[in-house]
Amino acid sequence: MIKYRYAPGGFPADPDSTSAAPVTEALHPSRRLAVYDKPGGTARAYLPPHIRGVPVIVPIVGRQPGWVAVLLPSVNRRIGWVPARGWTSRPLRDQLVVRRGTHELVWLRDGVRQKAWTVAIGSKRTPTPLGRTFVLGRTGTHGSVYAGLDALVLGAVPDDRESVAPGLRDAHTGIHAWHRASAFGRSVSNGCVRMPPAAQSELLREIAPGSLVVVLD
Repeated sequence: MIKYRYAPGGFPADPDSTSAAPVTEALHPSRRLAVYDKPGGTARAYLPPHIRGVPVIVPIVGRQPGWVAVLLPSVNRRIGWVPARGWTSRPLRDQLVVRRGTHELVWLRDGVRQKAWTVAIGSKRTPTPLGRTFVLGRTGTHGSVYAGLDALVLGAVPDDRESVAPGLRDAHTGIHAWHRASAFGRSVSNGCVRMPPAAQSELLREIAPGSLVVVLD
């Protein structure tokens, strides 16, 4: 079972991990859904309808007759294949592109740029993971540093879990507000993307679960 803290190995690499092409459809499992390493291949995990109470909605990034490929939570730059049944379709309109080199997050809707913000990203020791991932859901935060706003939890996890603080080693990467403007434009976080509070409020209103997030250099 794919969980918040764990996903099995053996899944193929995302062949388009650096693609910023729009993804327009996601799926939500109607039940525990077997995920295969290729169409008709080996089932290596189950994708549950919920992880820690958060509905699992994953973007569809490939198709073959009778099968669809999805980005997986809790593992970076990997895809899994599921049969074309046992799930419901969800439309996607939005996409977030994070450029580490310029510390910029761009929001696109239907492929059209809406807004962009200067953000903080992961430090050299704990970089924001590269490649395609997605918005898994949202979660509450604790502490005034987050400006009292929820975080968007991503499917990605730290590439090197041992490099982050012990309390964060099992956590997913997120997008969240930050109280101190001096952080923006810098590489200072444990891997998360830190946003101005007003920008985070807008993302929380506009960005649906399953929406694609692409992190590029």
